[in-house]
Amino acid sequence: MKTLLCAGACAVVWAAGAADETPNEPIEPPPAVAAVRAAPAVAAEASAADVLYVCRAMLPVRPVRLKGALILRNRRGIVQSEHDYTLVMHRGPEASQLDIHLFPRGETNETAAVAITRRPGVKPTILFSRAGAPGQEPVSSPLARVLDTDVTWLDLTFDFLWWNDAAYEAEREGESVHGQKCRVIFVKPEVAIEGLKGVRLWVDKKTGCLMQAEQVGADGKPLRRLWGTRIKKFDGKWMVSVLEVETLGSHHRTKITVDDLAEL
Repeated sequence: MKTLLCAGACAVVWAAGAADETPNEPIEPPPAVAAVRAAPAVAAEASAADVLYVCRAMLPVRPVRLKGALILRNRRGIVQSEHDYTLVMHRGPEASQLDIHLFPRGETNETAAVAITRRPGVKPTILFSRAGAPGQEPVSSPLARVLDTDVTWLDLTFDFLWWNDAAYEAEREGESVHGQKCRVIFVKPEVAIEGLKGVRLWVDKKTGCLMQAEQVGADGKPLRRLWGTRIKKFDGKWMVSVLEVETLGSHHRTKITVDDLAEL
């Protein structure tokens, strides 16, 4: 089984269309890991909402702290910018809180911090603060970028797994991602997000793992796509350790690594 985006608490890869040149650092396909344990498979007659429930169940239940890096590189694999991050996540039925701290790569002086609060049925609250600047400033859209990366705040929250307006896309039933047959679900935000129609999700039929996600613009065209490329065992549990994010046509992508995970 391949557990890719399941348990992903960070950001994700939005892959662009065909590149104009061949990258020097090709994206490796995710390894097959037979020992990965996922949530029980969802019954064939399960609703789209049931499938999303299984996807959510794979996220950490207890408060966790993740550490890793955001690495922006062009299609030739040349690094354009690097940031370390620490993400502390508390998820609950009434409210979820994510606190993200960003640092220059390899340094300990904080560049910026963000506090994201999510409550059912309302727009997430995103408060951004930059080192040396007084107070916090609200971020108007979850589609806003994280510093100079391709990552958005929506990527970091995985908020789309909690959207209630979910339906199967029957014409895409059985599409494969990394060789895994998937159910394809389209979810729409509970509170309108300017420029976004919804998010398309590919979920492994066997395990209920989220294999891939694609943001769709208001015009119905794909904007970004996400998937995991590697997994790793943290304290006896398998989860995604490398994610990629890319905006269509941008010719660069951001790699998000998860280097350490600890329960709090």
